[in-house]
Amino acid sequence: MNLKSKTYRFILSGGGTGGHIYPAVAIADELKLRHPDAEFLFVGASDRMEMDKVPQAGYKIEGLWISGIQRKLTLRNLAFPFKLISSLLRSRKIVNAFKPDVVIGTGGFASGPLLQVASSKGIPSLIQEQNSFPGITNKLLGKKVNTICVAYEGLEKFFPKDKIKLTGNPIRKDLLDVKNKKIEGKDAFALKHDKKTLLVLGGSLGARRINQLIEANITFFEAQNVEVIWQCGKLYFDQYKKHNTLKNVQIHAFLNQMDLAYAAADVIISRAGAISVSELCIVGKPVVFIPSPNVAEDHQTKNAKSVADKNAAILIREQDLDTDFQNEFSQLIIDQIKQEELSENIKALALVNATNAIVDEVEKLLQKNPTYNSYK
Repeated sequence: MNLKSKTYRFILSGGGTGGHIYPAVAIADELKLRHPDAEFLFVGASDRMEMDKVPQAGYKIEGLWISGIQRKLTLRNLAFPFKLISSLLRSRKIVNAFKPDVVIGTGGFASGPLLQVASSKGIPSLIQEQNSFPGITNKLLGKKVNTICVAYEGLEKFFPKDKIKLTGNPIRKDLLDVKNKKIEGKDAFALKHDKKTLLVLGGSLGARRINQLIEANITFFEAQNVEVIWQCGKLYFDQYKKHNTLKNVQIHAFLNQMDLAYAAADVIISRAGAISVSELCIVGKPVVFIPSPNVAEDHQTKNAKSVADKNAAILIREQDLDTDFQNEFSQLIIDQIKQEELSENIKALALVNATNAIVDEVEKLLQKNPTYNSYK
């Protein structure tokens, strides 16, 4: 699209987990590519991981005092009304000072107050929903924003149909070329080039059951002549870091060079969150999905099953790990034909243009040139 020369300002809000942060960063990166002079500001929850990860990606971020409502009655819920009021007031100050042309939300607690303020002022706004079952924040915002970019069909039951755009999930550009980074990836993690590498991903916070599985099978992996890059999550790192003394295992709380980790991997074990599935389709490596059963509408199992049913991944439910895992993994790690088959099939499911499609929708909002309410 050809937009008139102007220094645009964008606010992006999304966080709590990597699944909300990295889509926002990917959108910002593409906007920056198209509008090099644009100004960007991220808004996140002041005590969550976005306060570290967004500056690492090269963007400024402001924090809000906000958190979600606990499902059970807890003392933390008593503070929620005060946090919400504080975050709404803080969001108003941020919006008034920064004067954004468009505000973009990718989910997470902080995006609620920020997008609420922006939409109430008539500022063009867009949310990106990664999952087949939206979180509470995006459900509430769907009625207020201009555009809703989704990755799955059938979300009309949650959002106004006329606002929905099927785009897919935004993926970091550095993942598009991992096929050509195999040697670089192995070297970056000091791995042996004559051994298979297993990459274990439990999400940014970690996955308790996957961590238990990997710990219980360390000697099994060694017997299979497999080296393990184990991302256990920051909540579990202190518990499992003792295994860093082993020759075939390296433990990481978080992986900052995901492109090289993916490149180094021969087989990947992962949860089945929406962004993880989208990334793994792009990466095109053999995957064993172990979906979390503790999410709304069991959407991770649905995500994983939709891939496994196309012979593009292996699905093992948590309750079946003790009986099925070693047999499934040992067969896969020695079967090069099966590995190649899974790789080809999962790569065929990739939506590589999702980030561009979302930014196209942002630019449509810029072109409308609406008359905003005054910044007061």
